[in-house]
Amino acid sequence: MPGPRLRGGDNTLIFTNATDTTKREGYHILKIYLVGGAVRDAILGLPIEEKDWVVVGSRPEEMLAQGFLPVGKEFPVFLHPKTKDEYALARTERKTAKGYKGFVFHADPSVTLEEDLARRDLTVNAIAQDDQGNLIDPFGGTQDLKNKIFRHVSAAFSEDPVRILRLARFAARFNDFTVDPSTNKLMQDMVQNGEVDALVPERVWQEFEKALGYADPSRFFAILNDCGALEKLFPELMEIQSYELPAEKTVRFAILLNHLSLNQIEHLCNRYRVPNDYSDLAKLTVKLKENYLALSDAKSILNFILSADALRRKARFDDLLTVYKIALKNTAEKNALLEKALIAIKNIDIKTLQERGLKGQEFADALYELRLEALGNLN
Repeated sequence: MPGPRLRGGDNTLIFTNATDTTKREGYHILKIYLVGGAVRDAILGLPIEEKDWVVVGSRPEEMLAQGFLPVGKEFPVFLHPKTKDEYALARTERKTAKGYKGFVFHADPSVTLEEDLARRDLTVNAIAQDDQGNLIDPFGGTQDLKNKIFRHVSAAFSEDPVRILRLARFAARFNDFTVDPSTNKLMQDMVQNGEVDALVPERVWQEFEKALGYADPSRFFAILNDCGALEKLFPELMEIQSYELPAEKTVRFAILLNHLSLNQIEHLCNRYRVPNDYSDLAKLTVKLKENYLALSDAKSILNFILSADALRRKARFDDLLTVYKIALKNTAEKNALLEKALIAIKNIDIKTLQERGLKGQEFADALYELRLEALGNLN
């Protein structure tokens, strides 16, 4: 997988995978490697969603001179001017304070590829590939991929609490992988040492939301539980169930939280600043669950449809019924009846009410009775 070759003038950088960083006839020759998830997924035979590159032997000013766009505030990361792939200068890091922001980064041409890989979280993410397809794997990541094991690269894993969330998220995606006992022990120590307490809400939700899109989101919570982080981050979800989940992430979120009380859901959503499309469906699921279970006559059906705002928000209503279908039992008859009732209500002709000159509450009351009558005629 060759790196880019950008030419412009006599002093334009040529990005290659030369053995050494040298200067020759005005050209500065650098080394570029594909790293991280792209290499991991290629080895596993999975589609590559995005490519990240490490540049060895360069400085920020040299990247800027090539037209690369800076995006990293804390360390030098750049976007390729054409492909928009991320290119990061090889760097090392040093822990200076608690939390995932408590680091000082060092990047200059002397930092080697191996030093850069050593700062990564898991061995399966610490593999590089040169433009000839050769793998550089100083920490045994390819063997861990073969054995389906998540293992930390070094003790420096414990310096960044986000790595616990990332590992849990990877477990949701690669649900047949196991966590190496030594890595789990390291995570347990991090929880006991208070590193998890430094996580900011936005980052917790970011990893949670990504996990919702993977094969088995319940493993996200299982891994957090194994190391003791679940009780600190999601005490409401200590007894989460496993479901056969649909694709839509907002629906998955509502299903996983359907056993909680409304207060618990509100507290969790407020704590992690969960977006409205997720929180609204989850709260609606719990608010209307008892009404759903008690559906029997035309009045209960109509009240449920109106409470769910199904006439205006049909897509959300469909999601709500999907949640109940998966989270509850014996719902097929109820869901079919609600769909039929909704069609009957939408087909009501309100011209007679308008002709009578009804307005305000009188109109609302008459419309309600007209809808009840329509539902009473359902077979």
